[in-house]
Amino acid sequence: MTHLLILGAGFSGKAIADAFRAAGFTVAGTTRSAEKAEGLAARGIEPILYDGETVSGTLATAMARATHLVQSIAPGKAGDPLFRPGARPLAEALPALEWAGYLSTVGVYGDHKGAWVDEDAPLHPVSARSVERVEAENRWLDFGATAGLPVAVLRLSGIYGPGRNALRNIAEGTARRLIKKDQVFNRIRVEDIGAAALFLAGKRLGGVFNVTDDEPGPPQDVVAEAARLMGVPVPPDIPFETAELTPMARSFWGENKRVSNARIKAAGFAFRFPDYRQSLAELHASGRWRG
Repeated sequence: MTHLLILGAGFSGKAIADAFRAAGFTVAGTTRSAEKAEGLAARGIEPILYDGETVSGTLATAMARATHLVQSIAPGKAGDPLFRPGARPLAEALPALEWAGYLSTVGVYGDHKGAWVDEDAPLHPVSARSVERVEAENRWLDFGATAGLPVAVLRLSGIYGPGRNALRNIAEGTARRLIKKDQVFNRIRVEDIGAAALFLAGKRLGGVFNVTDDEPGPPQDVVAEAARLMGVPVPPDIPFETAELTPMARSFWGENKRVSNARIKAAGFAFRFPDYRQSLAELHASGRWRG
C-alpha cells in the first residue's frame, strides 16, 4: 500500500492530499490543533498532532510506514525540524520511503528586477525566511543524494484557490489595488500544487522545480479581473509608496522577478490553471471561490 505522510497539512498540504488520495494513496497529515485535526479527518486524511518539535510515537509510526513524504512546515530560525540536533536520522525514521517532496518558495531567488529566472538562476534570498528555506532545501537535497532517493524541491509562487483568492477579497471588501511601477508576481492555483507533487512522485523525479503559472503579471490586474467577474467597480488605485503594509508584506514587494515553469513542463506536467484569468473564471463559475 502506498502511503503519503504530509508534515504540515495546511492549504497546500490538503490539496496535495486530495490529489494523492484520488490516485489511490492512503494519506496522513500533521497539524498543531485538535480542531484542525477534525477537519483533516473529515477530508479523509489521518490526522496526527505535531507541534514541529517532538516526534510522538504516533508520528514515528506514520513515518515508518510512509512510502512518500511531503514536508510543508516552514523551517524557522531553528531549521527544518527533521534535521535539528538530536533528531533521529531520516534514513532510520523513514525506512520505507520511495520519494519525498519539500515545499519551498520562489522567494529564494530574491530580487531580479523583473528578469526571468529558472531553477539554475543564482539565489539571492533577502528575507530571513527565504534564507532559512535555502538551507532547508539543501538539507533535503543532500539527504536524497546520500540515501539514493528522489527528493523534489517544489518552489511555489503566490498560492491561491478555493476560499483564498481575489474574488473573495472583492466580496469581503478587502481587495486593494496597490500600484508599483513595473512590479510583477507569479501565482499558483493550489490544486496545481497537488497535481505537480503527484506527477513528480509518480515519475520518481528529484531535483528543483518551479511550480508556478505561465504568466507573471501586475497584481492590480488580478484585482481588476476579479472585480469584472463579480460585476462590481474596480477598487481605486493605491500608490505603493503610501500604502499601509506590514514589514513582511513590504519586503515581499521588494522582490520583482518572472519565474519560469519550463522545467516541470518539459518533464511532461500540464498545468490545469496556467493563468489567473482561466483560474478566476473557473472559481467564479463554479462558486468554489467561497471555499
